[in-house]
Amino acid sequence: MAEETAPERSTAEETAPGRSTAEATPPVPGHGYERYAGGSPEAERRLFERLARELTRVQAVTRRAAGGGSLARTFHAKAALGMENARLRFRDDLPAELRHGFARPGAEYPATVRISNASGARQADGTADLRGLAVRVVVSGEESHDLLATNWPVSHAKDAREFVAFARAMAGARTRLQAAVGLFVKLPLAVGPATARRMRRTVLAGTRHTVESLAAETYWSRGAILWGTAGPVRYLLRPAGGAASAPRPDRRDPNHLRRDLERRLATADIAFDLCVQRYVDEARTPVEDGSADWREAVAPALPVARLTIPGQDLDTAEARAAALRVEDLTFNPWYTTEDFRPLGNLNRARKAAYEASAAHRQGLRFLTEEPLRNRVLSVPAEAAFRLLNRFVPWHRLPTRASLLNLLFLRKELRRANLVDTDVHEAPPRAVPVPRPPDERLRTARSYDGTYNDLSAPAMGSVGAAFGRNLAPVHRPDTFDTPNPVTVSRELLHRETFLPATSLNVLAAAWIQFQVHDWVNHRRHPAGTKTVEVPLPSGMSWQNTPGGPAERVMRFAENESLPVPDGRPPLFGNTASHWWDGSEVYGENETTARSLRTPGGGADLRLEGGHLPTGRDGAPLSGFTDSWWLGLSVLHTLFAREHNAVCAALRQAYPSMGEESVYHTARLVVSALIAKIHTVEWTPAILATEALDIGLHTNWDGPPDKWLDKLGLWLFESQALTGIPATLPDHHGAPYSLTEDFITVYRMHPLIPDDFELREHHFGQRLETVGFLDINGTAAEGVLRKTGLANTLYSFGIAHPGAITLHNFPRALTRFERDGELIDLSVVDLVRTRRRGVPRYDDFRAGLHRPRLRRFEDLTENPETLARLKDVYASVDEIDTVVGLLAENPPTGFGFSDTAFRVFILMATRRLQSDRFLTVDFRPEIYTPLGIDWVRKGSMNTVILRHCPDLAALLPRTATAFAPWRRVPPQPTP
Repeated sequence: MAEETAPERSTAEETAPGRSTAEATPPVPGHGYERYAGGSPEAERRLFERLARELTRVQAVTRRAAGGGSLARTFHAKAALGMENARLRFRDDLPAELRHGFARPGAEYPATVRISNASGARQADGTADLRGLAVRVVVSGEESHDLLATNWPVSHAKDAREFVAFARAMAGARTRLQAAVGLFVKLPLAVGPATARRMRRTVLAGTRHTVESLAAETYWSRGAILWGTAGPVRYLLRPAGGAASAPRPDRRDPNHLRRDLERRLATADIAFDLCVQRYVDEARTPVEDGSADWREAVAPALPVARLTIPGQDLDTAEARAAALRVEDLTFNPWYTTEDFRPLGNLNRARKAAYEASAAHRQGLRFLTEEPLRNRVLSVPAEAAFRLLNRFVPWHRLPTRASLLNLLFLRKELRRANLVDTDVHEAPPRAVPVPRPPDERLRTARSYDGTYNDLSAPAMGSVGAAFGRNLAPVHRPDTFDTPNPVTVSRELLHRETFLPATSLNVLAAAWIQFQVHDWVNHRRHPAGTKTVEVPLPSGMSWQNTPGGPAERVMRFAENESLPVPDGRPPLFGNTASHWWDGSEVYGENETTARSLRTPGGGADLRLEGGHLPTGRDGAPLSGFTDSWWLGLSVLHTLFAREHNAVCAALRQAYPSMGEESVYHTARLVVSALIAKIHTVEWTPAILATEALDIGLHTNWDGPPDKWLDKLGLWLFESQALTGIPATLPDHHGAPYSLTEDFITVYRMHPLIPDDFELREHHFGQRLETVGFLDINGTAAEGVLRKTGLANTLYSFGIAHPGAITLHNFPRALTRFERDGELIDLSVVDLVRTRRRGVPRYDDFRAGLHRPRLRRFEDLTENPETLARLKDVYASVDEIDTVVGLLAENPPTGFGFSDTAFRVFILMATRRLQSDRFLTVDFRPEIYTPLGIDWVRKGSMNTVILRHCPDLAALLPRTATAFAPWRRVPPQPTP
């Protein structure tokens, strides 16, 4: 059910990397020297993101070529030296024009140094290669500067495209023959013969240069950086006054360059002069072209500082430990300040590329590689199904053919219908060195959804923006066309209760229970910023209980996020986007801790097995807006389930502390909820054999039948294991739930207007209540009086409403909330329009369904047709909510095929993106007991654990969301 809750301020203030308003800020110094690929910073950013993904694939190829093992750096994999106790001291006579920021006469700073071979493979030092030097200068706890240089003055690539093309051509080359194939075959095919020749010349010249000692080499930045008001510079580090003497190394030793440094540092310091070459003009000192040499005759190298690596024994335990710490570091030229920001195409690309490579290497980001057979065979198969679907819809095909059809439909939706709404940095900006993730968050969900993706901490967290499955259509001139009140009265309002006979009311309560975990738009406080909907002629509305009759319907407007000019509104989620049980546990640490037993206990607070209540009579739980008896039942049930898991963990692992017990139990309960929704609730509402198989495959992998497994092996082998056994995959867009997803989950028709409460032992009627009698603070009293088992039974034998037109609950068409009197059916229409969700015909076309040509293409019901034609001037005006409810769904479906397309995309995405439901769904994180609890658990096991008397009433061969066995009324003893 769609969310509509009270205004609430999030406690999470952190914003995601790449979620700034950089596009809206004025240019920073240095931009006048730069030219952006694609014509704009944003176009270039999108290109660089693709190139960064390519480099991550290169990293994986290199790893495979090396025989597996841990991931190495994409480049500079083998270190000869890693040291934390170096010093960088600026000269006392530093030229006045170069005095800026940390560059001050006589200023001295600690520095970390890494010297390495340039290859992505750890190979013998005598192999032809370039060498690199990386320095981190630490100015303060908040400021540092990474300097990266290579022992050849120019790059083989003038821009990022060439750099990645070369990396791909040479990926995995471990022999001379493989390298030759890369240089002379793959590279010309990628960049053209002339460019390939120029790149080969540079590479061969650099790698054929004989390196006797890394201490005697000069290292050039090759790309420019800004040096404050002095403008662009390139820098280089050259041996200070000649390198200290040392015996000639034995080049047969595969580590002879390391041995040379050991011998030198055993007797003396090693020092390099940091020199800068100042920009002259674009012709002689170009900023954008990394392959151009800034010749010293044109741009003299001016010494500005000295880097000193102190003499020491590198074979001590302390030195080895320091070297290991340096290996764990990630160097990035963008770890600096804006006054010293990198310049030029190659440097701008390095931010995304280095971040992606480092995150992949450190296990913070993952790469799912699609086998070649899947990529090749999917193309003709997908085209064949696309042609077939013009004549036969997927749901009318035989079961296995329809499953394959859905597989290819999901691939198409992933390519076309994951719209990145983040406001990214464009152009990139300098940043401090990121702090490593809190180690506790590697094994526990955070309170606010941060650090699920450890490489993008704010992804999917509280406050993160809703994404899109379709490009938004923001048309203020059509917000009131046609009048949403007219649409609601004619097409949505319930006239006669239409039941969904294959489900029970628990299914209705469940989806609201889930939506409260997933999505919630923040609203302005009532009476401040409002939406005003004009009323049809002759109609009036009271906007507050007991208030005056008015000619407009008024309710609180959603708060939007700041966006650059020209972009449609963007809205933040006050819930986390992850499937983390936040409706039970809360969206911030303060709430979560307040719900636990006093003294830091792991259990959730209960009073006689029921939720405690606050001073206002409202229950205390993670999310209690729009509260009614159905939510009270499920929140109580899963609070008890949490405590049951805690008790089992304490018994199995007596040494486990209460904090670990709490977080482990939360992981277990959240995963169990996700499993129940995936393999029980969804197959109940989409009751077809194909969907039942498909959804169980999502969680457990395919049936143990050779034909099913062969199909997946050929076309999508990742699905052979079930999503919990795979790696996280965001499929090219930052993870978030979407505005379109919210629209298809507007399932308010499921709610009946009245309920009969019965006793489960003898089938006796206890009372009949209306929805408003079990709403808000009244719900808890009814649950305690009726009892959890009786209430579950009453819901289990009753049907919810069908998700169709003319079935919106009467109780919700005049509903008091936060001092406002609202018609929620009108609110649903208005919210969808104002949030930019395309109208129905565009919505279905965007999801790869044929457009409507006439109203008869939507429905054949004569009364509905007449009303549609009366309300809408054309099929293009039909509201998305109305069209979804008007569709004739496939046989067995509880909602439309169009809505299902958003579902098939997002249902797997919610699992696939979540670290705790993929790579970290394992005994080491959940405990063996926790994994077993989820694997064996179901809605039935949860109900029976806490209400064992209901065992004989639950369906024998169906889920707990199907109608239960009724107890014939009989006299009580």
